[in-house]
Amino acid sequence: MTLTATHLLALAPPILVCATAILVMLAIAWRRHHTGIAIVTVVGLNLALLSLIGVWRMAPLAAPMLAIDGLAIFAAVLILVAALACATLAHAYLAHHDGPREEFYLLLLCATAGGMVLSASTHMATLFFGLELLSIPLYGMLAYVYGERRSLEAGVKYLVLSAAATAFLLFGMALLYAETGRLDFAGLAARLGGDLGAWGLAGAALMLMGLSFKLSVVPFHMWTPDVYQGGPGPAATFLATASKVAVFVVLLRLVMAAPAFQDGRLHDVLAVLAILSMLVGNLLAVTQSNLKRLLGYSSIAHFGYLLTALVIGDGLSIEASGVYLVTYLLATLGAFGVVTLVSSTPVASSDGGGDAARLHHYRGLFWRRPYLTAVLTIALLSMAGIPLTAGFIGKFYIIALGVEAERWWLVGAVILGSAIGLYYYLRVMVTLFLAEAGMQRHDAPENWANQAGGVVVLGAAALVIVLGIYPDPMITWVRHIGILTGG
Repeated sequence: MTLTATHLLALAPPILVCATAILVMLAIAWRRHHTGIAIVTVVGLNLALLSLIGVWRMAPLAAPMLAIDGLAIFAAVLILVAALACATLAHAYLAHHDGPREEFYLLLLCATAGGMVLSASTHMATLFFGLELLSIPLYGMLAYVYGERRSLEAGVKYLVLSAAATAFLLFGMALLYAETGRLDFAGLAARLGGDLGAWGLAGAALMLMGLSFKLSVVPFHMWTPDVYQGGPGPAATFLATASKVAVFVVLLRLVMAAPAFQDGRLHDVLAVLAILSMLVGNLLAVTQSNLKRLLGYSSIAHFGYLLTALVIGDGLSIEASGVYLVTYLLATLGAFGVVTLVSSTPVASSDGGGDAARLHHYRGLFWRRPYLTAVLTIALLSMAGIPLTAGFIGKFYIIALGVEAERWWLVGAVILGSAIGLYYYLRVMVTLFLAEAGMQRHDAPENWANQAGGVVVLGAAALVIVLGIYPDPMITWVRHIGILTGG
């Protein structure tokens, strides 16, 4: 396929993100200015987000090794929104960092470009390139506050285990290539057809294993709580939102396109992984006294819920996945945003190093920062799937999908997991309203609501409520995504 001017226009969002990364790199080499670099990053990300309006009118369009369709545009919107939130939260967070601060934005932009390429991939080469461009900057982002042991440990742990997962992924690609002689998704679908040999099945299983690590699906989840706890707040936020959205979208695309991933045996394995992730993630979260670790185990359970859509793979699968990803992203940005704001003060960082993430740091927060407490409470209620929040709409779609397909074990696991999750979310919310008993105060800055990071978390909380009460615009948008994608 020849690359034309139309293709270049359709690829404007990732091109703008890459151009911004180059501009940031040159600006750092010329003169260090933390606020200036942050502004350039935010402007570049906003331009990429605005360019998606034009791309939407051109879709669907096939570019070389990439698909410019509804699913790719949907993922790009979520990834860019998450990157904007992380960039704004990072400005206040890094203000008290002793070392260089500007390179964090360069890493963030590179990871954002990788996520956009990954989610639009229709070829194994772009899948691998996008995944590595997403993952490698994350190693540096997680270990960015290298003076603190936990941050360095998080970066190294993610590096080692991610490299192992990449090896499984490449081995799976090699086996599929040996079976079919093709690396593009359409070619895989044409060559495999209904006859799935042993090598094809093994290759698909190894690829699922590699991508399951990135989604922290049980039993590939052990890295998640440690990395979430040790990583700086903005980096952990990006890992929990943009990174996982990109990986899930490409996995959804693989399951839709290639018959190797629609094999009944693999679906049974996916169903078991989904049930284990829902139950194990929620049960392990019950025992946590660290909010970031609790949110890490919670994310394991949430992607267990999302795997239900992959297992069923028809009907409302794309629509249910899209709605749930939107609700998950907003609630996670709100929760991690509050943690990052509370960790942005020198008092918080002086308490043994790392972020202010232990539950006792938030004891009585309501009496000091009532509006910030309201944001965290709304985010947790949405994660629990309480009515009048966006999370309820997402859970409803997943349960409706399971009921429609008569997958009663999956439906039961979703309901049981949600009931367990409600317990530990309520435990955190109760802590926010308890009177402080002589513990050191941990607060966000006095003017947090007037800062860019404060606007982000307030906006996320407002959207959670608005979409919970009036979800029709979100549902219409996601439904149109399925039409453009051919789902």
